[in-house]
Parts: sequence; structure tokens; C-alpha cells
Amino acid sequence: MAMETQRLEQTITEESVDYQSGDHERYAHYVNKNKIVESAVMGNAVEALCGKVWIPSRDPQKFPVCPTCQEIYESLKKD
Repeated sequence: MAMETQRLEQTITEESVDYQSGDHERYAHYVNKNKIVESAVMGNAVEALCGKVWIPSRDPQKFPVCPTCQEIYESLKKD
């Protein structure tokens, strides 16, 4: 029984605040495309490959890609 996988191709952003250092880190994260559409319509939170959960509201083109999401995405492409 073969298992089918889909590649994640769209990124969305999440803003997190590191209260320890005072830095505001912003990244674009990899998320399943269907979940992005669902979030836009229903207002549901999404979960990125790295495990971040949030309701997207920013343009992902304005932020660098999350290094953890990028690493996971690259490892999925090898399979």
C-alpha cells in the first residue's frame, strides 16, 4: 500500500515575540495550501511544518522563510 504525499508550496507568515530578548521575529512558514484557504474562509488557525499555530494575517512575501520550516520542507522533497 503506497502512501501519497503532497508538496507544500505556499508560505504564510506568523509574528512571534521573544520577550526574553525583546526581538520581534517574523517569518513566512510552510503550511498546507488547503488549510490556508480554510483559514481565509473560516478564520481558523493553521499549523506550519515547524509546529507554529496561528491565524495568518500578513503577506508572506515580506518576510524570510522560517529556517525550521525550510529544513523540514527540504527533507520532504528528498523523499
